Amino acid sequence: MSGVRLLVGTRKGAFVLTSDGKRKDWKVEGPHFAGWEIYHAKASPADPDRMYASQTSGWFGQVIQRSSDGGKTWEPVGNKFIYDGVPGTHQWYDGTPHPWEFARVWHLEPSLSDPDTVYAGVEDAALFRTTDGGANWEELSGLRKHGSGPSWQPGAGGMCLHTILLDPKNASRLFVAISAAGAFRSDDAGTTWQPINRGLKSEGIPDPNAEVGHCVHRIAMHPSRPDVLYMQKHWDVMRSENAGDSWTEVSGNLPTDFGFPIDVHAHEPDTVYVVPIKSDSEHFPLDGKLQVYRSRSGGNEWEALTNGLPQSNCYVNVLRDAMSVDSLDECGIYFGTTGGQVYASADAGDTWNAIVRDLPAVLSVEAQTLA
Repeated sequence: MSGVRLLVGTRKGAFVLTSDGKRKDWKVEGPHFAGWEIYHAKASPADPDRMYASQTSGWFGQVIQRSSDGGKTWEPVGNKFIYDGVPGTHQWYDGTPHPWEFARVWHLEPSLSDPDTVYAGVEDAALFRTTDGGANWEELSGLRKHGSGPSWQPGAGGMCLHTILLDPKNASRLFVAISAAGAFRSDDAGTTWQPINRGLKSEGIPDPNAEVGHCVHRIAMHPSRPDVLYMQKHWDVMRSENAGDSWTEVSGNLPTDFGFPIDVHAHEPDTVYVVPIKSDSEHFPLDGKLQVYRSRSGGNEWEALTNGLPQSNCYVNVLRDAMSVDSLDECGIYFGTTGGQVYASADAGDTWNAIVRDLPAVLSVEAQTLA
């Protein structure tokens, strides 16, 4: 029977959760790298036992860890992230110039076909790639060379490149999202980039045609329809039918359209999940009720999913990389909270169960479907 493995990054280490295809009983292993922040951990689609993790600390810096045995053992690999070829500055919070500085790796995106090729999104916003399993990293500096680069500004969590999507039908196409610059697309394998923010509206940006400056929290796609993108913005849930050339709002009847994660059902390209929270100043569920919202129509019409989730006195947050789906016949949905719970649904969101509690605050969740 097929199974599922979850890679969970937290404020104080990484955890590996495994279950069979029924997804009722879970084995919890960890913490790996105890005491370190694990911003993201993800396995290679080409080799399920090859994993990469971003281990970071304000005291000891950044380490990329690699596993070749499904997370049982790990080894540090290359950790030199050097900005290439783009001197100068970006804008700081107050609009003053600020030099580009490497802080940490926010997101790791392994290649769909090669376990040794991985993309890394970092803070300050830049995109790196390795083709030798993490031993060496090169910046795809065409992104920062885009003419808008000097005007990029950090969001509240820093100026991070936090989302990387690889088009499964076009190996030359990549999408990234940066807080708070916006979304960008490359059609030539990362050599050149264009902003894809037309249709986004943001408070504080009076120009409706502003090329950059939007605080995009997360973008998602279904692999069968890579031209259809979904976005959770600082405010607004958005949809694009043309690979980001234009966007329309699909927040519909959501009780609040502020949130961080967004994901798509494995087998239903029009079924989308978000976790609304109260506001940009109060990062917790509205009325203390933890609710996942599902749209089966690609947005606009949303239903609250609450069965098994706390509906009183719940004040956790769900961060941008902390939701994932598996690809079993009955799609499983997973998310982790800043309160240390990981919730799972084995029936596409109809019912939920906390498969582990009392972990450190969860930063990321990635699901693997195992043969």
